[in-house]
Amino acid sequence: MQTPTNTFKAALAAQRPQIGLWLGLGHAFGAEICAGAGFDWLLIDGEHGPNDTLTVLPQLHAIAGYPGSHPIARIPMGHGHVGEMLIKQYLDLGVQTLLVPMVDTAEQAAQIVRAARYPQDDGRGGIRGMAGSRASGWGRRAGYVHEANAQVCILVQAESRAALQNLDAIAQVEGVDGVFIGPADLSASMGHVGDAGHPEVQAAIEQAITHIRAAGKAAGILSSDEAQARRYLELGCSFVAVGMDTSLLARATSALAARFKQGDAPAAGPGQVY
Repeated sequence: MQTPTNTFKAALAAQRPQIGLWLGLGHAFGAEICAGAGFDWLLIDGEHGPNDTLTVLPQLHAIAGYPGSHPIARIPMGHGHVGEMLIKQYLDLGVQTLLVPMVDTAEQAAQIVRAARYPQDDGRGGIRGMAGSRASGWGRRAGYVHEANAQVCILVQAESRAALQNLDAIAQVEGVDGVFIGPADLSASMGHVGDAGHPEVQAAIEQAITHIRAAGKAAGILSSDEAQARRYLELGCSFVAVGMDTSLLARATSALAARFKQGDAPAAGPGQVY
């Protein structure tokens, strides 16, 4: 058995834009429905969604039936001993691409990379513990421990003033494949709670995309506002989530109910972000 190639990581390296969807329902049925839609990647949210390793696993199984959609998992945190443990567990499940929230410094980014890598003789190894896990085919992939580092994709989230101040250093960390800008938390950090569309926030986002690309790394973001999402793609974002399963379900069910009850359907609100 061979170690699977990380097709998402390869696409980012080739600068092919990847369109994704956020999964927050925490259930394999929802994941499978969304996997059949044709998105390039699906983000299983373990930070704000009701997910842990036991709910992520069946969603990985469901998505695996649709090879065109690459599963990415967002862990609750990536710092310290707890973060190292979570990174190890998610990778052992077979997740190849991790999104790590609230990364404010280059030191934190480097710690995350080390936690995601097996020790190697080339000096670029890390501290990931060895195990005959699902990722290694329960030990049947004989070369996995030598090949896994090259297939792991690490995406870190910049979503605070501190992260933007340290963005150049974060983006230059070897082993960080991409930087995902978190508009919601960033807007709160900048004093514009709930207003990710504020001109100051949008200017900061556009500047951040420029800095990430200048460092040779992939830039990512989420927006369910179609015009805004297309704008981010024009600016050079390589991986853009264009919606969330929870908000799609909430808006569609509210509109349907309103059409059969008194009054008009509720007006569509602004596109949601994380």
